[in-house]
Amino acid sequence: MHRSTGSTGTKAVQHSAGTYVIEQAHTNGIESFWSMLKRGYMGTFHHFSAKHLGRYVAEFAGRHNIRDLDTVAQMAVVTRGMVGKRLRYADLIA
Repeated sequence: MHRSTGSTGTKAVQHSAGTYVIEQAHTNGIESFWSMLKRGYMGTFHHFSAKHLGRYVAEFAGRHNIRDLDTVAQMAVVTRGMVGKRLRYADLIA
């Protein structure tokens, strides 16, 4: 059983009804994302400040979106994203 959640065509699965996947509607992607974010928190950063939480989430969203590329292609995407951007330490701690 599933339901449409509005005119956008968004689908929702009902785990309580024993439905876990309908076409492309499932929770695997978000579970993968949160797992990656949690590993970054536990393994690299150890703390996410509320002030910069959006930056952390954006970084891991970017990582998640290019995870299927090989390392060289990932670095190319990251490098292209850096062009024309500057984050000074003084701006970061302000």
